[in-house]
This record gives sequence, C-alpha cells and structure tokens, in this order.
Amino acid sequence: MGVVVTDAEVTLADVLSLRLAIDGPLEDGTELVLRHRTTGVERDVRIGTSGVRAREATLAVSLAPLRLTAGRWDAYLRSGDTRSRLRSVDPGFSLDHLDAYALCKRTLAYRSYRTRNGFLALKISDAEPVAEVRAIWFREGRFEVTGLLAYTGLEDDDSRHEAVLTLDRRPTSSRVSATATVQGVRFHAAVSLVDVLAADPEESGMWEPALEVEGVPAPLPLGARLDDVDGKRRRLHYPSARVDGVLIRPSYTADDELRIEVGG
Repeated sequence: MGVVVTDAEVTLADVLSLRLAIDGPLEDGTELVLRHRTTGVERDVRIGTSGVRAREATLAVSLAPLRLTAGRWDAYLRSGDTRSRLRSVDPGFSLDHLDAYALCKRTLAYRSYRTRNGFLALKISDAEPVAEVRAIWFREGRFEVTGLLAYTGLEDDDSRHEAVLTLDRRPTSSRVSATATVQGVRFHAAVSLVDVLAADPEESGMWEPALEVEGVPAPLPLGARLDDVDGKRRRLHYPSARVDGVLIRPSYTADDELRIEVGG
C-alpha cells in the first residue's frame, strides 16, 4: 500500500487535515499512529475504509482528544502487522496560517510539518502568550522592534491598547522602559540605547525585553516561535550597534526568547 500526504494542515480548531494520494484502498482497520519521538508514547486513530478504491482520500483527526503532549510526534500507518512511516510532499509551512492560528488563546499549539527525510510529523509546544518578533533594527540610537501578540485572545482589529516595552537586567534589577504602540495584535516599540547604557554603570550584561499590554494579565516576553527556524541562537544573527564605544546586539536564547547583549 503506497500512501503519500499531498496536503497537511492543522486547522484553527486543532484538527489534523490530510489529503492522501494512494495506489490502492486503505484496508479496513488501518490506523494512523502518532509516536512521541522522545518517550515512545503512541496514540492511534482508526482510519481504514471497507475497501473503497480511490486515487485520493481525505482525513480529519481531532487532536485534542488524543491527549498529545509537547514535543515532536512522528506519523505512521499501521495495517495488521505492517507498519510504515507516512511520507509527505507538503512542506507544511504558511506564515499567514500560523499568524491566524496564534490569534486564539491556547494551552498547546499544534503544527504539522515535513521532516528532512520526507515524512509527516507534528510539533507540539506550550502556547503561552508571547510578543512574537517580526523585525528588529537599530537606528538613530534606538533599539526598535515590531511584531504581533500571540495566544493572548486579543482581536486583530483597529483597537488600540496602552502598552510599555521594558528591558530588565536581572542580576542588578536595572530597568529601562518606553511607551509602545499596540493596535489590535500588532505592536511597535522603541527604546533609547543611551538610556540602556545609563541605567547600568557596569555596561556589560544581558537585558530581557518584555511587553506590558493593557488587557493582558502578565508581561509578554519577546520571542520568535511562529516560524520553521530551529536553533535561532546559532542561525539567526542581527546587525549590532556601537554606542559610546559599547557593543550592543540582539540574540536569542535556547528557548527562542529575545535578549539584548550589552558589552562583552
């Protein structure tokens, strides 16, 4: 039985929607098996039909009832004693879809994707509210950032929300803040780099940016998770700036949270 996924998407209702190209009928009792890559835990869903012949088939699987946990889950087809990984030709990435998906308030975020070897898999992550970074730059002595608010439940409309960008240096409790602009779920913020240097005489250190937004109960860390780039600390590099001879540059942590490195 040859089966290839030609289209894969997790809908806004957390349903895994698949279009399959098949060279024969799915046997009655065929199961879709999802296996956690780290723990080996498996969840299965019966999908087989009673021998109906077709060149294509569609499949919709509600993910929430499967009690999947955070991590990566590989997809298999199992029929009797035969089991094989499910091949895919769909890269499974749409920035517009990820933006729309992140508008809802969620506890888990589900994403389908194609592995490097061409198989279907799911990436599941905790969906805590975050200020998703889309652009960063230094100009006129300021650090500026734009992006969107993810998993907050705010509407993507023209309404404005009072907001403040804060930069904290944890070891010294130093803080710099500046008024930010939030319209719907889109934000823009800028802070003076001179103010950052003046807030801590030692100069060298790591600053943690966050966005405090009216209507959102907790400060939102700035990060970048709504994309397909893993390991941003190694792979993603922004231009740096020098202010009064001090080097300042943005970087990411292992958890894809933004940091501002001063000096060093």
